[in-house]
Amino acid sequence: MRKEKFFRLLKILPLLFCLLTVDSALAQQKRKARPLGSGGGGNSAALRQQLSQALQLAKNSEFESAASALFLLSRRPELQGERAQIKYVLGLMLMEMKLNQVAAFQFVDVIRLKDERYTRLAIEKLSLVADTLGDDTLLNYSISKVDINTFPANNRDMLYFRLGEAKSKAGDFKGAIESFARVPLGSSYFNQALFAKGLAELEANDPDTASRTFRALVSARARAPVTDTNKVAGQLAYARALYQKQDWDAAIEAYANIPRDHVLWHDALFEQSWAMMRGARFRSALSNFQSLHSTYYEDFYIPESLLLRSIVYLYICKYDEMNKVLTQFEKVYGPVSGKVNEFIKTQNDPQAYFAEVEKGAKVKRTGEKENSNLRLPYIVMRFILGKGDVKRSLAYLKRVNDEKSRVDKNGDLRSTTVGQYALKVLNNRIKNTRVAIGDMSKAHLLNMRVELRDLYEQAGLIRYEMINGQKESIRKKISEKNLPENQIDDKVDRRFYVNNGYEYYPFRGEYWLDEIGNFHYLGRQSCE
Repeated sequence: MRKEKFFRLLKILPLLFCLLTVDSALAQQKRKARPLGSGGGGNSAALRQQLSQALQLAKNSEFESAASALFLLSRRPELQGERAQIKYVLGLMLMEMKLNQVAAFQFVDVIRLKDERYTRLAIEKLSLVADTLGDDTLLNYSISKVDINTFPANNRDMLYFRLGEAKSKAGDFKGAIESFARVPLGSSYFNQALFAKGLAELEANDPDTASRTFRALVSARARAPVTDTNKVAGQLAYARALYQKQDWDAAIEAYANIPRDHVLWHDALFEQSWAMMRGARFRSALSNFQSLHSTYYEDFYIPESLLLRSIVYLYICKYDEMNKVLTQFEKVYGPVSGKVNEFIKTQNDPQAYFAEVEKGAKVKRTGEKENSNLRLPYIVMRFILGKGDVKRSLAYLKRVNDEKSRVDKNGDLRSTTVGQYALKVLNNRIKNTRVAIGDMSKAHLLNMRVELRDLYEQAGLIRYEMINGQKESIRKKISEKNLPENQIDDKVDRRFYVNNGYEYYPFRGEYWLDEIGNFHYLGRQSCE
């Protein structure tokens, strides 16, 4: 029973704070602490009475009625002296109505009015609504004006986390690390802060400290399920820190601990392949490529992995296999490059780019590609949808759309002046965000175009090395120098694989339990 009462108390604390603020506002009205301005006496008295009634509605938790009344009063020039108070309480009402984006505009106005009675309170509330929305612009604006010492102690964890993010973006990694470190254990931001702290340490070129930070994150999530995203992200970041240290063997082992049924496993497998190649473990790298390039992952944009696979074949002089992989690279990414180029050349409107993102998101959600009308290959759109800035902006757009839907479904609110104002604000935010996402998508496509151009040049150089290798092999055969028939993995008895459930196909020299994740390459190498 005590626990239930405690949780009920937590739920009503924000409302209690709101009512205390309104009580204070009512007390100020009764004391007539500030004159109303240059209106007639009777008119001023009537407006004062309306304001008192609106504040009483707020105190009685009649949020919609209070918001409607306060919004109208906020536009009266006679109440200029009370505008900061009116807009602050209006923002509180809109927060209670779950219209955070509309509330944010009220708190910004209060901050700009520079009324010392409400500025600090408005900054605090703006920080909270911006954090809920995930609006980086509002967050940066509010954080730039925050005095940490006056910020409510129960919300400082959020502030330290957001300050750390801002400092990381600005390149102040030392300051970011200090801010992230101040987020306490038990905070809802703790896991994110610990992860971000490790990233800042990597950016500061301190992989030793970063690896300890990521291990701490994994340990903190020890009781969570194997596929817990915080745990898996921490494990993957730990592997990346080891890779940055060039500890190839330890990195390979760390990558291997990523569970196969998590979305990050494919990324881990690709990065592990790089570590294997850097560590000269070619057979293991080729094993990974069988999974990376299976039909299950045909929609993944990973052109570099095909070139990496061809380089491994070059090292072991498997020129026929090398040629097949390079041909596959050209077959898959040639059309992709052509369509990306064509789209960029013919489209300048950000809305056209957003439309592709929207269609790509629907395909990703439903799995239906046939009638998607995508002008860009889905492999491209899936890649763009996975970019951090696009993901964050889409999440923000969804929250704003949810607010708009909330107003649209409330006929009484929609018919009011404040409801119409809310719709205008939300429609503008939706339009601007769609344009921003379109611009982000175009930037990613431009980068992709450059990347594919560079990769094609690299593919040409690899082909050149392949031809040289083939010529050298032919020369040796003409010279009657027989090539050895050594196995890449000669020391391992084939019965080991068969006894452990693998199947052997002699004509390929391959073993596997299934297509994804258990392939073992045992082909012959052809180098002296």
